[in-house]
Amino acid sequence: MLMNKVAIVTGASRGIGAATARLLAQQHAKVVVNYFSNAAAAEQVVAAIQAEGGKAIAIQADARDEAQMNTLVQETLHHFGRIDILVSNASIGFPMASFMDVSWNDLELKVSDELKAAFVPARAVAPTMIEQQSGKLIFISSGLSNFAQAGFIAHGVAKSALNAFARYVANELGNHQITANIISPGMVETDATLYTPVEIKQQTAQITPLGRIAQPEDIARAVLLYASAHSDFITGAYVPVSGGMEMN
Repeated sequence: MLMNKVAIVTGASRGIGAATARLLAQQHAKVVVNYFSNAAAAEQVVAAIQAEGGKAIAIQADARDEAQMNTLVQETLHHFGRIDILVSNASIGFPMASFMDVSWNDLELKVSDELKAAFVPARAVAPTMIEQQSGKLIFISSGLSNFAQAGFIAHGVAKSALNAFARYVANELGNHQITANIISPGMVETDATLYTPVEIKQQTAQITPLGRIAQPEDIARAVLLYASAHSDFITGAYVPVSGGMEMN
């Protein structure tokens, strides 16, 4: 499905990013496994891809740092010659706090870092995609951007801003045959929910039409659709991947 395509996945050392990197490689993409600090985990993802016959390299870079991401792009072009897909998945921490408890500094930092971790990689790959007159930009959002939940104000507001950003990118780069789409997971079984009480996960599964919470591979499969030619005429879309929890 992705033969001769090259994908960069930010935040790819674990969770959704790792599952996405592996799935894209299984579909014959050459994958750059970007990571912030966990080199060992990133190399494990690369090793798993290579063990299955795929091609991948791990490159450390902070998705918020322009110089580091420009270097990552140049290393990608050196190794693989082109860039077709960017999966913007870098995870940005946030305080669990209500509106009355969260500080402006914490809210501002989450929103700023969330947008920067999408803006900087997209700007870094855009010149190559414009030159190629093709490209796929995929941004990982959250259902909390549309449905408020106590304690998640910083995360929800930041992801809402990300959704708007992605639509503007889709609008402005469409004439270069570059698509930009938003994948919006519900609750996913990852490190981020490791300490979520089992009771909460069970309650969420019970009220989800498909009867369970997501695994990282569920999100990766949605990313694959929007990374492939099957979505060539879809851009600016917001795609809930929540087992039916987020129905419009």
